[in-house]
Amino acid sequence: MNLWFRLLLLLFRRPWRKPVDGLATTVIRMRVWPLDLDFNRHVTNGRYFTLADVGRMDYVLRSGAFRVALRNRAFPIVGDTWGKFRRELKLFEAFEIHTRMLGWDEKWSFVEHRFVSKKRVVGVVVMRGLFRSAEGTIPPDDFVREMGLAEHSPAMPKWLTDWSKSCEDMSRQLRSEEGLSDSIRS
Repeated sequence: MNLWFRLLLLLFRRPWRKPVDGLATTVIRMRVWPLDLDFNRHVTNGRYFTLADVGRMDYVLRSGAFRVALRNRAFPIVGDTWGKFRRELKLFEAFEIHTRMLGWDEKWSFVEHRFVSKKRVVGVVVMRGLFRSAEGTIPPDDFVREMGLAEHSPAMPKWLTDWSKSCEDMSRQLRSEEGLSDSIRS
């Protein structure tokens, strides 16, 4: 219920939020609520990923990516996420989520969410995702061109391209294991 309330609030405020360039950083402000906490009385690790979804929704709406998705009858798919937690967020603590596009390759777009409280980064979530229509995956170059951005991605840090390669390697491994488990069942 907590997430739905936050999404509705985000949509309600949308008319007053200014559109941004696709490479701009969007910022939303939130507060830690009791349903965000784990047994240690701080934001549970999994909640950061859920809150990042809210930050990403704000980015998609304000950057115009949702219009491109609607024109293409496409929907977003999260492929992989990664998180780094530096400090805890406690009950009723105010924080911000700073969301920005890090770049894209031939298949994936990479979005970063920085959780900031008291001018300190307390956590980072990085998402690798894409937009898919009935015809298949929309190449990020085409998607960002429709958003009014240059076709070529900004330079991405090595750790990000290495992480993406590791995700691809793991996907290949999981697909090969699926074939093995199918043959074992037969």
